[in-house]
Amino acid sequence: MSRQSLLPRTAPFGDSERASLDAVLGSATAIQRAWLAGFLAGVDAAGGQPAAAPAAPPKAAEPLTIIYASESGNCESLAGNVAKLARKQGFKPKVIDFADLDLAVLPKAGKLVAIAATWGEGEPPARAVSTYNALMGDGAPRLDGVEFAVLALGDTSYAEFCATGKALDARFEALGGKRAAERADLDLDFEKPAADWIKGTLKALAPAPVAADNVVAVDFARAASSEDDEAEPSREPVVVEVVEHVNLNSSRSDKETIHLALAFEDGAPAYEPGDSLEIYPENDPALVEEILKATGLTGDEALRRSLLAERDITTLSAATVERFVKATGHEEAKRLIEGGEVRAWIEGRHLIDLIETYPAALTAEHLGGITRPLPPRAYSIASSRKEVGDEVHLAIAAVRYETHGKARSGVASTHVADRISDGAKLRVRLKPNRHFRLPADPATDIIMVGPGTGVAPFRAFVQERRAVEATGRRVGRSWLFFGDRHFTHDFLYQLEWQEALEDRSLTRIDVAFSRDQPEKLYVQHRIDQHRAELVEWLEGGAHLYVCGDAKAMAKDVRLAVENAYAAVKGLSADDAAAAVSALERAGRYQQDVY
Repeated sequence: MSRQSLLPRTAPFGDSERASLDAVLGSATAIQRAWLAGFLAGVDAAGGQPAAAPAAPPKAAEPLTIIYASESGNCESLAGNVAKLARKQGFKPKVIDFADLDLAVLPKAGKLVAIAATWGEGEPPARAVSTYNALMGDGAPRLDGVEFAVLALGDTSYAEFCATGKALDARFEALGGKRAAERADLDLDFEKPAADWIKGTLKALAPAPVAADNVVAVDFARAASSEDDEAEPSREPVVVEVVEHVNLNSSRSDKETIHLALAFEDGAPAYEPGDSLEIYPENDPALVEEILKATGLTGDEALRRSLLAERDITTLSAATVERFVKATGHEEAKRLIEGGEVRAWIEGRHLIDLIETYPAALTAEHLGGITRPLPPRAYSIASSRKEVGDEVHLAIAAVRYETHGKARSGVASTHVADRISDGAKLRVRLKPNRHFRLPADPATDIIMVGPGTGVAPFRAFVQERRAVEATGRRVGRSWLFFGDRHFTHDFLYQLEWQEALEDRSLTRIDVAFSRDQPEKLYVQHRIDQHRAELVEWLEGGAHLYVCGDAKAMAKDVRLAVENAYAAVKGLSADDAAAAVSALERAGRYQQDVY
């Protein structure tokens, strides 16, 4: 969205002059505009000649250090929002990824904002682990004189909600920092509360008001660059049409993976290979009916529509139970909390279990307060715009399982698998991921590790490189490690990979099908088998990408790569781990895990 011009077209300036003035004035603070007004009035009073020197030296913009630890890009995006607003309020912000942070800069920060996500079971994002551990260690520097504020992102469905942000907040204080604003712990629906927190925090960090005759420096070069207005892909949700809905697994497979092709009426957003697409799903109508029946609210049509498309009616967290007790006063559920048993009890259970186990008089307002907004689900894009045009392709595995005697299912995945077909409409939103990108030079070799639906972005990578090569540019080698359960039933996009090998858009593929032999075989085992060649590729400048399960696969793959370096290069375990960390810092070991 373009910024509204401050100067009318009737102003006595040319178009380029008016644009330059708008760029400066649009980002200036009230103090800065007031100074400019006074300065120009003084120039006029002096006969059009500026004074030789100001009455007072300019006051430099207040430095502000903003650090972020991001897994999916949300914290990075919020850090950018802090910087934009801070610049307009007279700060001079500097944004630093935790992965690139030198702890020595923190004592000099003066004013510090940290935005951190929690991953898995209370862990920091993968890119931030090394710096995070150093900050928590004995060698961390003192932060005496540093004012700080922490914004924590998390998911209340996990036991260690916002653990990383909480730990950073406590650590900054322990190191001597002064808390300028209270920490905010935000769930998946973080956008509005995060915006409010940012405004309040910058107000708390702002320097004390200065006398009217002081001068505030304006960063004209920064303002004129219009940095805040650089074109970015739209993040607004749009409605798309399903033009292809195909099960990639055979009819004899115990899995179901849907290849979904979506068409954009007004053109696909400017996505890049490595980005994700968020789907706004609907809940299972049968589950909605179960909840309405259990609460005695089957006649409330407005509530039915809300539970279907707006509220998260599956997630059960300790916070959900607490809100339930507050709304109903249910004594047995209250004892669950007071006895410290709530976290163990909710394991594997959903909201319907709470309502059925602890019956209580609930209203539509109660349900609205107990549940959180239904968040979109992000899926790696499995296509390149250079090959598919105004479409986006996804590979979505239907999640189905059983716990506590009940059949369970993933909200978005089974919405797509069971209740969506060709011609259906979906609401979606682009989710960029600049930390999972092909090398800038297409001649660079790439190694891709993507079992199951983790292969999705690598289909996009191969399509992109095929299209680039078709323009006459040289493209590097590509090596794919793929794994699943059975070769005959679960080899996702098998024909496409075979065609890619034939046209050389894919140089090599090594597969691991875990259930086709007595002993389970995974992608990390294939990496170990080919470790000499893998290290040779990496030593030659190749980039390595990992996509898929974060809890086990990503850790096992990293260990396999470290072991490969140890064996091939004769390194100790610590030195091998340091070698892989160096690849990561150089942007040559990238992960998109979930």
